Amino acid sequence: MKKPLIVITGASSGFGAEMAKLFNADNYPLLLLGRRVDKIKALPLNFDNVLVKSVDVTDLESFQAAVLEAEERFGKVDLLVNNAGVMLLGNVWKQDPSEWQTMLDTNVMGVLNGMKTVINSMMDRKGGTIINISSIAGRKTFGNHAVYAASKFGVHALSETVREEVSGHNVRVMVMAPGAAETELLTHITDQDAVDTYENWKTSMGGTTLDPIYVAKTVKYMYELPQEVSIREVLIAATSQDA
Repeated sequence: MKKPLIVITGASSGFGAEMAKLFNADNYPLLLLGRRVDKIKALPLNFDNVLVKSVDVTDLESFQAAVLEAEERFGKVDLLVNNAGVMLLGNVWKQDPSEWQTMLDTNVMGVLNGMKTVINSMMDRKGGTIINISSIAGRKTFGNHAVYAASKFGVHALSETVREEVSGHNVRVMVMAPGAAETELLTHITDQDAVDTYENWKTSMGGTTLDPIYVAKTVKYMYELPQEVSIREVLIAATSQDA
């Protein structure tokens, strides 16, 4: 039986790359979106069942065009994982406002663009799933995380609101909120004091944070439950994470 199309944003590394590998190994057709397509194409995937497109999630038109191309090849999107995100830590009084805008555009507008692209079709078909990747920083605050936390609190709020609005159409909107994890997010930070503070915190917990594979496995489990079952929100972190 042919499996339905899955779209994953931010698929070049971290959670997105691990999800791509898991779903691909189970023969799901995939649309993988990211700005670094060379990294996506270097993943150990069977690309016979994969379309890779260079898309900035803040660009609604290119997002929609990529999804349309994938749907013409594989059928309608059944799962969208809004995974693309950036984490630029720092204090508000020191941080360049352009970094605030980057986080808000990618972490909030990118999620909205993805939802806008697929949700009408899902409602019409009375089925489909959207999983928004947020953060524990969308539920509690941390030093140096003010704008990042604001963006992730926003993801939780918009996800819960839309979930309420579309549940009657048999469409699921779920949130996956990981704690600190071994991804590339830290490499984007320009404030060295913020990086040092994070690294000291990580060392105080034993130097190990969450392996992205466990986020990917949990997302796959959430999706593969029957359509009438919705795990609304998951918070997942390394056992040693103390906050």
